Amino acid sequence: MKLGKVEFCRFLQILALFLCLSGMNQAELTRSRSKPYFQSGRTRTKRSWVWNQFFVLEEYMGTDPLYVGKLHSDVDKGDGSIKYILSGEGASSIFIIDENTGDIHATKRLDREEQAYYTLRAQALDRLTNKPVEPESEFVIKIQDINDNEPKFLDGPYTAGVPEMSPVGTSVVQVTATDADDPTYGNSARVVYSILQGQPYFSVEPKTGVIKTALPNMDREAKDQYLLVIQAKDMVGQNGGLSGTTSVTVTLTDVNDNPPRFPRRSYQYNVPESLPVASVVARIKAADADVGSNAEMEYKIVDGDGLGVFKISVDKDTQEGIITIQKELDFEAKTSYTLRIEAANMHVDPRFLSLGPFSDMTTVKIIVEDVDEPPVFTSRLYSMVVSEAAKVGTIIGTVAAHDPDASNSPVRYSIDRNTDLERYFNIDANSGVITTAKSLDRETNAVHNITVLAMESQNPAQIGRGYVAITILDINDNAPEFAMEYETTVCENAQPGQVIQKISAIDKDDPPNGHQFYFSLTAEAANNHNFTLQDNKDNTATVLTKRNGFRRQEQSVFYLPIFIVDSGSPSLSSTNTLTIRVCDCDADGIAQTCNAEAYILPAGLSTGALIAILACVLTLLVLVLLIVTMRRRKKEPLIFDEERDIRENIVRYDDEGGGEEDTEAFDMAALRNLNIMRDTKTRRDVTPEIQFLSRPTFKSIPDNVIFREFIWERLKEADVDPCAPPYDSLQTYAFEGNGSVAESLSSLDSISSNSDQNYDYLSDWGPRFKRLADMYGTGPDCLYS
Repeated sequence: MKLGKVEFCRFLQILALFLCLSGMNQAELTRSRSKPYFQSGRTRTKRSWVWNQFFVLEEYMGTDPLYVGKLHSDVDKGDGSIKYILSGEGASSIFIIDENTGDIHATKRLDREEQAYYTLRAQALDRLTNKPVEPESEFVIKIQDINDNEPKFLDGPYTAGVPEMSPVGTSVVQVTATDADDPTYGNSARVVYSILQGQPYFSVEPKTGVIKTALPNMDREAKDQYLLVIQAKDMVGQNGGLSGTTSVTVTLTDVNDNPPRFPRRSYQYNVPESLPVASVVARIKAADADVGSNAEMEYKIVDGDGLGVFKISVDKDTQEGIITIQKELDFEAKTSYTLRIEAANMHVDPRFLSLGPFSDMTTVKIIVEDVDEPPVFTSRLYSMVVSEAAKVGTIIGTVAAHDPDASNSPVRYSIDRNTDLERYFNIDANSGVITTAKSLDRETNAVHNITVLAMESQNPAQIGRGYVAITILDINDNAPEFAMEYETTVCENAQPGQVIQKISAIDKDDPPNGHQFYFSLTAEAANNHNFTLQDNKDNTATVLTKRNGFRRQEQSVFYLPIFIVDSGSPSLSSTNTLTIRVCDCDADGIAQTCNAEAYILPAGLSTGALIAILACVLTLLVLVLLIVTMRRRKKEPLIFDEERDIRENIVRYDDEGGGEEDTEAFDMAALRNLNIMRDTKTRRDVTPEIQFLSRPTFKSIPDNVIFREFIWERLKEADVDPCAPPYDSLQTYAFEGNGSVAESLSSLDSISSNSDQNYDYLSDWGPRFKRLADMYGTGPDCLYS
């Protein structure tokens, strides 16, 4: 009959407990008699503890306290006079003692892995006196181990790597399991290792836990990762032992065991001939199953007719070979190229050379496609020269361009006017001859850089560009002149032969051998008695005095004409006048004042002060004239009494007429009749005198006569008006035509009628109605106030 692991463990526990109870591990305290010991008239018998080490089984699962052992003294006669006490580690809490019999029991479950032994002290006392009858002694209770802990991998799970294609027995990693049981007692802590998963690729050493490869030539490209399960079992792997497991992930690392291979033996690509230099033509890649540095490749062109036209480089990220153009393509010169390209690993492992050459070859054919190209000039830059004296139409040079295509289309020429804004040059559209179109001036622009355009006759969109540099040759067309404006002075106390000025000249021309100027006085000034000129022969001249005694009051300024001639062919000359001022100088010859007016003006009053005074006087005169003019032009008001000015005043009445629909109140046709004219005419721009006259009579006249007479009356009034402005002015009148035949409907005219209505009461309404009272009141004070 076979027992399980649990039943077997319980069987061992019961067997050990039985051995303890049978007295194998029991220690009793016995009395050993010795010879009497005499000391100072009294005899003392020596007594001692006799005991053995106690053992107790761990992990006791019973319900009763576990018997550990018995303490006994030979003094104890069994009459109950002796009692036993226990102290030390776990006393009373874990271990208890029967004070009458000395039996020791464990009251709790013990675990050797927590504490392997306990040190206690035993004491036998007289029950009556409570005094020790034996000396106190120590003893040890040792916990006896059982196999109750399985092995554990404290560092698991594990990860490891091993190079692919490694030989059998290559160490991968070592795993370690620990068992908490007592390694000195039995086989509870003796562990052996075995592999549960991962065979037949890997194996493990039973005693050391070292994992090794078990198969040769494991290929990462086929499978790059393996999961292993390792078991550790105690009791030397025997039945009934406890076990623990862990996982180990093994990754195969790459080695360079795969050579590069092109997927195809040949490639073909089409490219236009207009593709710029350095453009990418194609990308090719050799396949390599390896990764990382083992897959790094280099490409090179080993043969073919495009060695100098194309080049190949490697893309470090994708390991592709990039074919680019090194020279311009020309379909008319060559229509195709063939390249032999090799791809090879950069890092070759000598161990795997037997697998074959770590390189591969392929053929790349590049077809050049024809495109319509613009005309091409025979030279990228033309250099031409022309004299600035050249006449209009002079031929400067010729440019030439041709159509590089097979059609060889005719070419027409023109000048890019953005490079010749002043239109100095022309070009013949058919021959490319460049001529002058305007007079040239080297001093304005010495070099003209123009762009010539060449376009195909059949396809004007195809335009080629050529560059022409035209240098203008110099001629002697500029006379020399003073290099600067000279401020020359001579002191009144100057001596004869004294240098007062050194002059030089400039010339805008640029002769090949440099300038050479000659200085002299003009014929009119050659015999003057004041100054002379000395040519220094180095393109400078010196002005000297010929006498002394210069006085400002006699002559303050001298003008010296100087004749300058250049060395050109033909030579040119000019006369330049040097202005020399006479000045009062100090002892060092430094000019102090050069104004002749200093002798004439009164002391303390300069020319500037006089000018300021005159300016103030003129300003005052202008102000006076302006004030007088403004006062004369100021117009008097047309209304003499401001209080009686009723223009631009609105008089509001609360009467509501019947409107146009009210035809019974008055005749509407009479209001629309303009064929009437007032007999009496009064001025509208002044307040008329109030007259008590009957309503004026009207007569019908033509419309044009009404307006003409109205304008004529206003014109005469403006002519005789003393307050009218003395210049032409615009007079505006709001004339609405003649009065109605039905006469006025307004109450404003009622003052001149025979109405009996009296408005004198308006004077009693206060100042606000004074205006109306003045207009409609009948009293004398209302008429003339």
